[in-house]
This record gives sequence, structure tokens and C-alpha cells, in this order.
Amino acid sequence: MTKTKEMILQTALRLFARDGYEATSVSAVTAELGITKGALYKHYKSKREIFDNIVERMRERDAERANEFGVPKGSFSKETAAERRDTALDKIKAFSIAQFQYWTEDEFASSFRKMLTLEQYRNKEMADLLRQYLTGGVVSYTQDLMREVSELSHKGDKDPHVLALEYFAPIYMLMNLYDNAADKEDMVQKVELHIDYFMASIKREDKA
Repeated sequence: MTKTKEMILQTALRLFARDGYEATSVSAVTAELGITKGALYKHYKSKREIFDNIVERMRERDAERANEFGVPKGSFSKETAAERRDTALDKIKAFSIAQFQYWTEDEFASSFRKMLTLEQYRNKEMADLLRQYLTGGVVSYTQDLMREVSELSHKGDKDPHVLALEYFAPIYMLMNLYDNAADKEDMVQKVELHIDYFMASIKREDKA
């Protein structure tokens, strides 16, 4: 990708995140960049093509992160039940903290999240993308790990989906509070505190 094409993509996403996709015109993007529409159209045929390239970039990034945080089957086979449970909990914590930092601190990912959040109530496609990347998809991944935890715990009657919702909802709330927080580091610490408290409660129940 050429430098100009990348600048257009990044600038457009930043404006989409600030003003919303629907409200941002090609003219607004070119004005922000100080280029003509003709110069923009040499790289992208339309605002929609810019958006499609943004989504494709996120898809590629998501695939890379899925590989990084994937849970290979059979990886716990040589551990005791308690050790396997703790390994699963460690994976959930590592995944959660990494995701929180990615979606709040990474400029591209953060802008993508804000764009989807702004547009979710007026654009079904955006709502579906938000669910894929930040709500339903994350809960589904966490549910799989929670199922592993439930099966390894004495309190195996816990519904993995409910556990995943109880676990992820506060993290998602803190993610949205992060953007306007005066002390952003405090938000990260609150996420870690929530995770540690949640993990400790599971371990206490397991011993009960």
C-alpha cells in the first residue's frame, strides 16, 4: 500500500470514529488531508471502498490475534484438574488484558471500535461488526474457556455462557469508560482487579 493510500485510510477511519461513517463525506476526508477528490479517487473509488479496506484490515488483524490467543485442544492433558483449571484461567486473563489494551490503546483498533459504537443503532452492518469483534465474538471465545473451567471445577453446574457474560460485561463497560477517563491507567488497573476478583471467586467455589 502506498503512503498516500495509507494516509487516506487512516485519516478516514479517524474521522469515521469522531463524526460517524454516515456523517463523514469524501470532501471532509480530502479537506483533512489537504488533497483533491481526484487525488483520493486515484486510490479509492468511493467512501465505501475505503470502509471495505478498513474492514479487511481488521479481519486480517483479527485472524492474527485469533492464532495468537487460540486454545489448542489437548494442551492441558498432562496437568492435574486444578492445574488445568488454573491454566485456562490464566489464558482468559491474558486474552482479556491484551484485548482491552488493543481496543483502547491501538489507534486503528480504537478508532474502528468508536466508529462501530457510533453507527450501531442506525446501521445493521456496523452493529453486526460490533457484535463480531467486541461483544458476541468475545463472549463466545470466553464461553469456550469458561466451559473448560466449569468442567474442571467441582462446581460444574455453572452455565459457561452466564459465566462469560458475568466476566466480560464489566470489562466492556470499562472499555467504553476508558475513552473519556482522566486517568486511563486507573481503567486498566480496574480491569485487572475485576479479573483477579472473578478468578479468585471461582477458585473459592471450587474449594467449597
